[in-house]
Amino acid sequence: MILEPKQTTLAYRCPSCGAGVLSVVDLFKLHADMVKLKCDCGGSEMSAVQSKDGKVRLTVPCILCPNPHSFTVNTSIFFGKDLFVLPCPYSDINICMMGDMDHVKAELSRTELELLDLLEENGIESFNSLRSNGEDELTDPQILEIITYVIKEFDEEGNIECLCPEDTEGDYEIEFCSDGVKVSCKKCGASKLISANSLIDAHNFLTSDKLILK
Repeated sequence: MILEPKQTTLAYRCPSCGAGVLSVVDLFKLHADMVKLKCDCGGSEMSAVQSKDGKVRLTVPCILCPNPHSFTVNTSIFFGKDLFVLPCPYSDINICMMGDMDHVKAELSRTELELLDLLEENGIESFNSLRSNGEDELTDPQILEIITYVIKEFDEEGNIECLCPEDTEGDYEIEFCSDGVKVSCKKCGASKLISANSLIDAHNFLTSDKLILK
């Protein structure tokens, strides 16, 4: 008896041209080597590799963020779902899909319409412009919430630095402004504005390990 190899359709959307990129991946191919999906435009690629613990590690280009995102998925999910999606950690946009071919194609079509609406609402002409520079203003309430959450975590963990003496604990407050979130120390007056309008600025803050007020 010949066993059919486990397989799934893997897909992402190219940040450079906006095209959906998809390929069928089987367990044998994944086990043997790293699988790479490359867009025909040459502007992006996605990789999938099976680790020693049997899980699948994915590196996915993001349509919104300047850098790709890394995900780890169990093989039972990778090969066992009709549709499984992975969203950008800083938005509601699904950037990676896996599962049955028809389901994946349908999700690619749905996210394309979602992104086209996003472009139209913000007056942006191309997919590449979504993340081309820090001047693109795409205010997202969820990004604002994540920034606020990270600030509070920094405060609880003692990872906020200000102009107060080293042996003095700062007293920090958060203020919501039109440009983002402002953090200030009531004692020394030092402050910093974290932009919530620029996705790149927000991403740079969310990947940092401390907040320094000046």
